[in-house]
Parts: sequence; C-alpha cells; structure tokens
Amino acid sequence: MRIQRKNAVLAVTAAAVLSLGLTACGGGDDAGSRDEGAAAQSQNTTGGTGGSATGGSTKGGSSTGGSSTAGTSGGSTEGGSTAGGSTGGSTGGSTAGGSTGGSGKGSAQNASTGKSAAKAPSCAYNDVKITAAKADETPTEHITLTATNTSGKTCRLDGYPLIAFGQIQTAKDVPAVAKSKPAAPIVLQPGAPAYANVRIALGGAHEDNKVVTSFNVNLFAGSDPAEGSVVVKAPAGGLAVDEAAAKTGYWTYELRNGADEF
Repeated sequence: MRIQRKNAVLAVTAAAVLSLGLTACGGGDDAGSRDEGAAAQSQNTTGGTGGSATGGSTKGGSSTGGSSTAGTSGGSTEGGSTAGGSTGGSTGGSTAGGSTGGSGKGSAQNASTGKSAAKAPSCAYNDVKITAAKADETPTEHITLTATNTSGKTCRLDGYPLIAFGQIQTAKDVPAVAKSKPAAPIVLQPGAPAYANVRIALGGAHEDNKVVTSFNVNLFAGSDPAEGSVVVKAPAGGLAVDEAAAKTGYWTYELRNGADEF
C-alpha cells in the first residue's frame, strides 16, 4: 500500500511539474509576442516620425505632423532662402541698374561737357570783366584776379592771364606756374567767374619794387595771345610789384589749396 501511495504521489507530482512547465513555456511565448509587437509598434512610430520630419523639412512650411523642430527648421530654411532670393534680387537689380545708369549718365555728361568746351569760342578781351583783390596778408605778396563772363554767351577761358605791370609794349610778361594748370579747359557760362592767383612780390621793401595803380591783362586764343587787352585797376593804394618775383597761376573755376599756392 505504501508503494502504491508513493507511486500515486509521484505521478501527481510529475503531472504538476509537467503542467507548470507547459504553463511556463506558454507564458514565454506570449511575452515574446508582446515584446515583438511593442518593438514593431516602436519601429512604426519611429518611422512615422522620421517620415513626418522628412516631409516637414522638405516642405518647409508644415508645423503639424512629425517633429516640430524639423518642420520649423525646414520652414525657416525655405523662408530664409526665399527672402534672401527676393532681397538679393532687389538689391542686385537696384545696384546694377543704379550703377549702370549713373555711369552712363556721368559718361554722357562728361562727353557733353567735352563737346561744349570744344565748340565754345575763346573769350575775347571784351567778353570778360577782370578785377583784382589783395590777399589777406601784410605786406601784400599776392592778388587774386577774377574774370567774369559779361558777353551773354558761353566762352572758353584759355591758359592764364598774360600780365604786364607797366607799359604793355615794354613790360615783362609775368610767367605762369605749371602746377596750377587745370586738367580741362575753363568754360564760362554767361555771368560765371574764373580765378587766377598772382604773386606780385616776396614781401618787404625792395629797391626794385614799383607801385602800380593799374596794369594790363591779355587773354589767350588757344595757345596764342589774343588781340586786345583788359586794363585792370589796382586795389586801393596801388600795388608794390617786384617784376623779378612775379608769377601767375592759370585760370581755374576756384582757387585750390596746393596747386595755386606759390
């Protein structure tokens, strides 16, 4: 009887063990299925996010679906590119147009001025009024000549004032200072002035100084002295002139620092 009971107990125990083993095996399969399902779902989720992010980045304007960072980045990139293109196009067009237009206009104006200078006749002695003023210095070493076009027409003031301090037939012509020569001819519209700086002495009393109350100025027609001369009245008190030291600058539109200082 003990042997039968023992066998029965062993049989029951074996059955229980077998049942537990089968239960454990079944539980493992279910867990594996759940794990695989979770992994697949995770992959699908990741793939969906990636797809949305890619789509958002490509479209550049999508803020829904996918990663908001990718969508924002894409939108910002496309927006920046579009704005940049618009700005660049506008700037480029403006710059190119302005530069080309300005350059063309400037060239046309220069060409027009050159043609006007070539066509304008040389100013004759009776086309201009010439006056003299002392420089602000003591003793007076320089004067400024101003030639104003009074002819009522445009004329060209060539070269420099051909000055004679004294009798025009015997006085020494005052030499010009080369560095004061302008780059282009001086074309005077009616009523317009031109200037020339003139050195009359080196300062102080000198035995060769002579006082003049008027002097003569000839003009040039091209490279040759023109007919006739302008009698210029000296400033009040006259001028103490040293002919050996006297020099004149060329006619210019305005006196220039450096070029007209001598």
